[in-house]
Amino acid sequence: MIFATLEHILTHISFSIISIVIPTHLMTLVYEIVGLCDSSEKGMIATFFCITGLLVTRWIYSGHVPLSDLYESLMFLSWSFSLIHIVPYFRNYKNYFSTITAPSAILTQGFATSGLLTKMHQSAILVPALQSRWLMMHVSMMLLSYAALLCGSLLAITLLVITVRRNIDVIGKTKNFLISSFYFDETQYLNVPLINYHRYQLTQRLDHWSYRVIGLGFTLLTIGILSGAVWANEAWGSYWNWDPKETWAFITWTVFAIYLHTRTNKNLQGANSAIVASMGFLIIWICYFGVNLLGRGLHSYGSFTLNT
Repeated sequence: MIFATLEHILTHISFSIISIVIPTHLMTLVYEIVGLCDSSEKGMIATFFCITGLLVTRWIYSGHVPLSDLYESLMFLSWSFSLIHIVPYFRNYKNYFSTITAPSAILTQGFATSGLLTKMHQSAILVPALQSRWLMMHVSMMLLSYAALLCGSLLAITLLVITVRRNIDVIGKTKNFLISSFYFDETQYLNVPLINYHRYQLTQRLDHWSYRVIGLGFTLLTIGILSGAVWANEAWGSYWNWDPKETWAFITWTVFAIYLHTRTNKNLQGANSAIVASMGFLIIWICYFGVNLLGRGLHSYGSFTLNT
């Protein structure tokens, strides 16, 4: 009872802190207030430790690693987003993830604590298929890979948005120049900036970090799939069964393998490879969340039904 109450308190504390962090961070983007920026970073660190305490508490009173159902996996995913957020802070890197990771953490945690998953809030005895030493290895690697791949994909989507806006601006300025050249001296062309240098630098950094984060996520996804195959052989006597979850995990792996392949060609880097990563963003959610809605297959223990 004490542990359940502590888990409930930590859940609400972490959700409240991150709810304050998001508007604070948005204010720092608009007004560039150093003090607010530091406060939002410390808020995410506090959120990370609250979710860590929540997961440890649930682990202690349930007797198993809290990765057995959709509620617990969502909380671990929220923890993963918080972890990705604070790593650049401690390594003194410029944090390009803050605008992505904080909303992602609050959305996943908000859905986990919503009334839709009320039945999963109470820890239950593990089904026989999950009573294995491979549970922590496989599920933790998969969820960490989802978090990294989602963050990398969102960076790629941001890159696409900036690139499209830049191209629109260039076309608009070119048209304005062609019209104004009939009335003014053509030397005005020199005053029309066709390329915004700062925007170009930003896109290069977004491209660089999306590649690095997706590369990390792809490695974790590969480890997760391989460990899952070994676990499947022990539990069901076969390394691969083309279960809906397994099939979509393979599709996810294939999409991001194509993304990493496009990065080896300089002509396909930037916006072209970002399009592939953007497709991967949707496929990850289908693999992680959409398949659970089916409630079928060997991974059906991770499904849920909507409460009415």
